[in-house]
Amino acid sequence: MDRRYLFLWVAFALVFISMEASYAQGQGKGNSKKAPYDAASTNYDVLEPSKKGQERVLCQARGACNEKRLTCPAQCPERKPKKNKKNKGCFIDCSSKCEVTCKWRKPNCNGYGSLCYDPRFVGGDGVMFYFHGAKGGNFAIVSDDNLQINAHFIGTRPEGRTRDYTWVRALAVMFDTHTLVLGAKRVSQWDDSFDALTVRWDGEAVNIPTDGEAEWRTNSEEREVVVERTDDTNSVKVTVAGLVELNVKVRAIGEQENKVHNYQLPADDAFAHLETQFKFTKVTDLVEGVLGKTYRPDYVSPVKRGVPMPMMGGEDKYQTPSLYSPLCKACRFKGQAGFASI
Repeated sequence: MDRRYLFLWVAFALVFISMEASYAQGQGKGNSKKAPYDAASTNYDVLEPSKKGQERVLCQARGACNEKRLTCPAQCPERKPKKNKKNKGCFIDCSSKCEVTCKWRKPNCNGYGSLCYDPRFVGGDGVMFYFHGAKGGNFAIVSDDNLQINAHFIGTRPEGRTRDYTWVRALAVMFDTHTLVLGAKRVSQWDDSFDALTVRWDGEAVNIPTDGEAEWRTNSEEREVVVERTDDTNSVKVTVAGLVELNVKVRAIGEQENKVHNYQLPADDAFAHLETQFKFTKVTDLVEGVLGKTYRPDYVSPVKRGVPMPMMGGEDKYQTPSLYSPLCKACRFKGQAGFASI
């Protein structure tokens, strides 16, 4: 009997010692502990370029690509080419894909998940449609369990028209307990060299560097968020690890465009707005929102095909009280994102 008690006591002591060792090891790592969702696609260390000038990296993401070296191809040797409008960039993906590809570093307004023009969408099903919303209105573009993306609409209604011409001026991306806001400043005359893009993180203005890696990043306990410039001004790529990527560009309505469409815009407002393409890492089968619902596996588009401007309704279902509110008739967001102002 004594031997049995002795055996149990020794076993308990060994387990306790093992737990203490594990705890001490974890404590010793300090801030090196990664969030549950690190941005695997951009989690790498930059190495010296090859002799031919092709950029190289050492992947640090968890998984099969960890410690792998990836080299940009000759067709796009740089991750962030200075002539962004003429040269494709090298996209390095250190996730399970473990690959490099050449892509334009700007939204593709004809691609899946795009939101451009006045406003024209291309859904996750590949079907194009228009959603006009309302001047000064806010609408849920995506609403899921842990992701809410709202859009603030600006617009004008020329005399004799029955509806507003509208564009998206700002996006609020809400997840976990955070809110990231991307917006376009109001400008009277457009100038490509002037940066009209604004970025705010949990209510605080964010300055995106123009030199070095030209990026801003934060790594909260939940996930990493990266905002990187894809041009000198007015163009960024946003990565919210484990949820969504956005390619965003600020543009204005040109004089010729104003005349062709008869927008009748005032002379003191260039109507700067956002062109955006979304790539969702993870959404549920019950995702909602003007764009979000098109990613449902059983979704069938109700818009009329074969017409110049197929219209999507739903303003009443997706209108929110403000840009920062996750509340609408069809909204599903369950997070606790903080509110902010542009």
